[in-house]
Amino acid sequence: MPDSTGSDSFARSALRQLDRLVGWVTDIPAGLLVLIEILVLLAGVVSRYVFHQPLTWSDELASTLFLWLAMLGSVIAVRRSSHMRMTALVDIASPGVRIFMDLFAVAAALAFLGVLAYPAFEFAHDEAVVTSPTLEISNAWRAAALPIGIALMALSSLIKLAEARSWKHLLMAVLTASIAVGGVVAASPLFQNLGNFNLFIFFVLIVAALVLTGVPIAFAFGLATLGYIALTTNKPTVVILGRMDEGMAHIVLLAVPLFVFLGVVLELSGMAKAMVRFLASLLGHVRGGLSYVLVGGMYLVSGISGSKAADMAALAPVLFPEMRKRGVPEGEMLALLSATGAQTETIPPSIVLITIGSVTGISIAALFAGGLVPALVLAVLLCCVIWWRNRHLNGGGAQRASGQEIWNSFLIASPALALPFIIRAAVVEGVATATEVSTLGIVYALLAGALFYRQLDVRRLWPALVDTAALSGAILLIIGTATGMAWALTQSGFSRQLAEAMTQLPGGAVGFMAVSIVAFVILGSVLEGIPAIVVFGPLLFPIAKQFGIHDVHYSMVVVLAMGIGLFAPPFGVGYYAACAISRVSPSAGMRPILGYLLALLIGTIVVAAVPGLSTGFTK
Repeated sequence: MPDSTGSDSFARSALRQLDRLVGWVTDIPAGLLVLIEILVLLAGVVSRYVFHQPLTWSDELASTLFLWLAMLGSVIAVRRSSHMRMTALVDIASPGVRIFMDLFAVAAALAFLGVLAYPAFEFAHDEAVVTSPTLEISNAWRAAALPIGIALMALSSLIKLAEARSWKHLLMAVLTASIAVGGVVAASPLFQNLGNFNLFIFFVLIVAALVLTGVPIAFAFGLATLGYIALTTNKPTVVILGRMDEGMAHIVLLAVPLFVFLGVVLELSGMAKAMVRFLASLLGHVRGGLSYVLVGGMYLVSGISGSKAADMAALAPVLFPEMRKRGVPEGEMLALLSATGAQTETIPPSIVLITIGSVTGISIAALFAGGLVPALVLAVLLCCVIWWRNRHLNGGGAQRASGQEIWNSFLIASPALALPFIIRAAVVEGVATATEVSTLGIVYALLAGALFYRQLDVRRLWPALVDTAALSGAILLIIGTATGMAWALTQSGFSRQLAEAMTQLPGGAVGFMAVSIVAFVILGSVLEGIPAIVVFGPLLFPIAKQFGIHDVHYSMVVVLAMGIGLFAPPFGVGYYAACAISRVSPSAGMRPILGYLLALLIGTIVVAAVPGLSTGFTK
């Protein structure tokens, strides 16, 4: 913006008020929706399991509210600039270029939202004639979430552009976005004769360009899919809304916000601290003891929360101050935290596993049962690296805990240690579904925090509900636009061509598995795990079945490979999340993480070579 004047100050004040109004309109309903979803699903479990009277309307109501939660959460994520994006190039750019790239990302998102606004209204209008089977209300009540959410996201994007302090960078960003969109539209006659080469143009070149320049992944997928459908096919753009609705509102994905919130409650209740202290009493005195505690702590905490960011945020503040006191280099701490994030990706209730079950139809209970041992294999290999690096140290820097101290810490930690087993048993024994079981965990954690640990700060629960909605909205919007992209790829006949190419790979099942590992390491690094699964899962899992590879076995290999890419520098989004949580410079962990990444890769190959590690505990 120009120099401050009276009118400029008034305009800025008006923008702040408008942004605050958007915040009120989205934050309060989104937080309440998370709470209502918890209560509805919990009521369904209690009614079915305790009173043997299923609530026939609970799933339908939860699904209707879920789409609203996803869209309002996406609006909050736009306001907070927290939509997932790859910032490797943005971070190394000069300050001026960084401002330009940030504004270009907003302008690109606004272009997608602007083009999709009227089709979203059409979609909601068409849904008005459909009546829900159980609640017997018009489906427009549910579908209206799409146009309203898109409109609010567009408004938030306009506010962000209007708040820019540099007219120069703002004009450059808007002009660049306009020229890019206009150029692609002007080239539409050229696309008519290119056939499936258009897939390479839109879903490789354009997606790569958008992602690398810092455009949020959800909007990069959305723009590419919108361009492909509008310019190379005769299908109406409203079809994108149908695919987004299908991808975002799947009832299984309701587990995403609920497990994210459970992870926050885990930290607020003091349960994570209790588990870490117990492990520290066992291992804190040995060489590299707290590094072993970090590996074990992530394994346990990941069995409660489905969010890796929540897991790392629960452990790092507890362990890192003491690790610093004992002289552990900051780069080593960062590297190990990031590596454990990758190592625990298959531990239930992993959000990635839930997503695989959603898009492929594989039993989530089977995925949950199959994920424990592969993560344990990788944990053992990480511990081998820790032992090698600490073998010449004199000791762990702490006295050995007495038997009484270990016993006392175990008693204190026992409610927390029991929670992962309660969650898994409830799913496996059929007490609750993978979606519903999170509500049991939330109630258990709240009661344990309030009555046993007495550390639960009720005042922090409301911000946690809103934060949960924001993170969930960011994840679910990616799933929605990625579902649209996957549909476009399938409709083009690409899936058939891919299947034919993959079945002709040398080495049969072994060659296919090797290519899959390499491909998903790259995809995890560039796209993050969930969008990679949504786009490529429906394409590759049927091919794996043709080779005789068990669905659960292939799922574990894919998730571990994606985890390596996700938490590996320089592109992995998870690596930079670990940097932010540990407050350590990314450059500090670049060299220390190499040994851990090698261990993770070896572990993934072992899991791929031995199917029984993944399938031995599935029913």
